[in-house]
Amino acid sequence: MKQRVLCLLGFIGVILGMSTISAQGQIIGQLEADIPFTFHAGAAKLPPGKYVIHVLGGSDLTLMEIQSADNRTSALFEVREAQDSTTPKQSVLVFKHYGNRYFLSRLFDEGDKVGSAVAESGYSKQYAPGGASDEERDVPASHTGS
Repeated sequence: MKQRVLCLLGFIGVILGMSTISAQGQIIGQLEADIPFTFHAGAAKLPPGKYVIHVLGGSDLTLMEIQSADNRTSALFEVREAQDSTTPKQSVLVFKHYGNRYFLSRLFDEGDKVGSAVAESGYSKQYAPGGASDEERDVPASHTGS
């Protein structure tokens, strides 16, 4: 019996340790960005403007919301962990650009190579020529109140 309890406690410790690791690198708090072009986030098309982005509470860090500063427009999108080859010097939103369409692709906090990648929507796949982006465009972001 004692051995089973120790085994169960060890298993729980491993699971908790793994969840802590996966939570690292996710966007903390809220990011603000002024996006100068029409773009897609998940399945939604959003106009240019100022936006606030945050992880949706209770989503296990897998769902984010982007909302216009005037609260008129918002969208939810799924994310997973992403890693960049370099450490960003500032918080940034990365957009893939296909023709004349922009798709929110990744989000990174200043000083952290690990961030969030937006799950591709069917719409973005439809416009991706052979799966490759024409280019990527970075939009600087900052934490709310900073």
